[in-house]
Amino acid sequence: MTNIAIIGAGVWGTALSYLASQNGHQVCLWSRKSPERLEDVFGAANIVLSAVSMSGVASIIGQLQSLPVSSDKIFITATKGLDAATTLTPSQIWQAAFPTNPVVVLSGPNLSKEIIQGLPAASVVACREARAAQIVQEAFSSQNFRVYTNPDPLGVELGGTLKNVMAIAAGTCDGLQLGTNAKAALLTRGLAEIIRIGTDWGAKAQTFYGLSGLGDLLATCNSNLSRNYQVGYQLSQGKALAEILADLEGTAEGVNTTAVLVERANRQGVSVPITYQVYRLLNGEITPQAAVEALMLRDTKPE
Repeated sequence: MTNIAIIGAGVWGTALSYLASQNGHQVCLWSRKSPERLEDVFGAANIVLSAVSMSGVASIIGQLQSLPVSSDKIFITATKGLDAATTLTPSQIWQAAFPTNPVVVLSGPNLSKEIIQGLPAASVVACREARAAQIVQEAFSSQNFRVYTNPDPLGVELGGTLKNVMAIAAGTCDGLQLGTNAKAALLTRGLAEIIRIGTDWGAKAQTFYGLSGLGDLLATCNSNLSRNYQVGYQLSQGKALAEILADLEGTAEGVNTTAVLVERANRQGVSVPITYQVYRLLNGEITPQAAVEALMLRDTKPE
């Protein structure tokens, strides 16, 4: 039995708490409304898992950094986003704060409500320290939740983060009833765009063909359980972005990620045509129909 602290009691944190509890581990699911003090929960845990939204990562780390921490404590980040100020990923922020501790990335095609229903799913845990990844794999693996390890944490993390942008595009595509051909083309070119961004960042191309890349892309872009998909779908129906976000259960990280990604792509000189049109759509610069037209009328070129 392992003592696991899960910080963030949203739908994702709750799903992960369910998985760990089902495996017989002692789990404390903590949020700002919890009666327990964060420092007490943190101190008692062998594994600390962060499932907070991207906007809450820095605040949580700030509260934990001043506390004593043993070098064998494992941190897991299950946040899918990018820091607006630095363009850093969550694991990079956690590793900078706790440089002597292993930081494991957990990501995959994991719709939280399906996991809580006990439906079968698979995920990936990635870390440069193989033993830490194996410990996390053992902690969360079960008959209904298959966990793989991977040595490329950056690629695993970016796959889960960047597909949220494509999910907004996919929701828009479905909302406009553009058909299966159009959506297949969108997701194929979307994966190529994700790989182009990820390899420029330093990730391995093959990682994006796995569960945390292609797998997560397919799940998120084909389910109305996805918050990012819902953003795109509802934008296509004429709803305002502020209204959509206010009604969502949880955070659609793809909205913030799109803006950060466009800024980074411009700085690095990376072509991101789909991301750019999603950015224009989110900022009200273009209609959903015009965004599709802009993509279809791009110059012809080899695949």
